[in-house]
Amino acid sequence: MLYKGSCHCGGVAFEVEGEIDRVIDCNCSICSKKGSLLWFVPRDTLRLLTPEGNAATYTFNTQSIKHRFCPKCGIHPYGEGTDPKGNAMAAINVRCLEGVDLAGLKVHHFDGRSL
Repeated sequence: MLYKGSCHCGGVAFEVEGEIDRVIDCNCSICSKKGSLLWFVPRDTLRLLTPEGNAATYTFNTQSIKHRFCPKCGIHPYGEGTDPKGNAMAAINVRCLEGVDLAGLKVHHFDGRSL
């Protein structure tokens, strides 16, 4: 399925292809403050509809995940990194996708605070 998503103001917009089988609710220091529900997909299934430069980047700790956000409205629609096998991945904030029934999603609680 093709999903469209964006930040609040539309300055960062994208499409992503796939099936949402589950989402991650992480309790690490940044995810718990953002309130993101994350869907991990191969990076090549994410296509930006706005220039990449429209999104700012925040990294911390190991600097391995690029937390992408809109510098105008502050919303974090996705992040970029690699999986344990070295594959490029995107972490889509499903709260930024159009037409997704959040109550119907299978949520996996991840203890990122313990890492």
